[in-house]
Amino acid sequence: MSIHRLRTRLLAGVFAVVATTGLATVVTAGPAEARVATTQVYSPAMKRNIPVEILGAQRKGAPTLYLLDGLRAPNNDNGWLINTDVRRFFADKNVNVVMPFGGAGSFYTDWDRRDPVLGLNKWETFLTRELPNFMANRYNSSRTNNAIAGLSMSGTSALNLATRHPGMFRGVASYSGYPLTTEPGFAQGIQVAISQVGGNADNMWGVWPGGRWLENDPALRAGALRGKRVYISAGTGGSNIDPVTNPTKFAQVVPLEVASGIASRQYLGTLQMNGVNVVSRITGVGTHDWNFWQARLHESWFSTLGPSLGA
Repeated sequence: MSIHRLRTRLLAGVFAVVATTGLATVVTAGPAEARVATTQVYSPAMKRNIPVEILGAQRKGAPTLYLLDGLRAPNNDNGWLINTDVRRFFADKNVNVVMPFGGAGSFYTDWDRRDPVLGLNKWETFLTRELPNFMANRYNSSRTNNAIAGLSMSGTSALNLATRHPGMFRGVASYSGYPLTTEPGFAQGIQVAISQVGGNADNMWGVWPGGRWLENDPALRAGALRGKRVYISAGTGGSNIDPVTNPTKFAQVVPLEVASGIASRQYLGTLQMNGVNVVSRITGVGTHDWNFWQARLHESWFSTLGPSLGA
């Protein structure tokens, strides 16, 4: 068996094994905190209101950071709000932080067809046209001075959206993403992940490796990020979790991070070959959970996202 085929099977196995534990993005309840009223933004493309939490800057005309949720994103909340200090951290920053609710299993992209379970997904249209129009009208937000970030599923999405819309985003950050969407093993992992929330990946970009898969692979369009600020982080799965005494926890936070580490390191090489300004944080210790992502959000704000926005 070739090394290429072996890696394909191993990576697909990682996603399949982890999926059987009920995992996707691990969500743990954070401390109770009073909620700010959520804004309903109507999406003509999806024919429904999308709840969006907006942490508005103190002055109008501030830049905007779009912060995306993970694979099991709830329809009535956002993982960043549930599990991190995002409100407190951005309270004194000159930036609008926009966190849409929902999008579970959607990879925040426009799907080719309505899915019987996941419904009508036109997230790329919403995030790059409809929501920016709302922000411009309500907050006088720039249509070009924006950044985008995401974790796990949406780390992939953030890179894809920034690559496909370079005129909109000046900075992008991926925390534990999988930016090699068409490569064998990673493509199968995406298919497995979508199936775990009830969706059919064939309805997204068509049947791999055809359809629109190649159009939505950040690694194949890396040159589009030249001149932008890019932050890539992942762990290689090192942790103090004992797989014998705590097998469920181990399966939830280690294998997915191993796969992300492989993908992120390979993608970094592609970015560097394309002359992209990238800050990377690939660590030997790091797991697929919110504590890890919160720390990377803080770090990426100061090193990459904030400077890209002049904030």
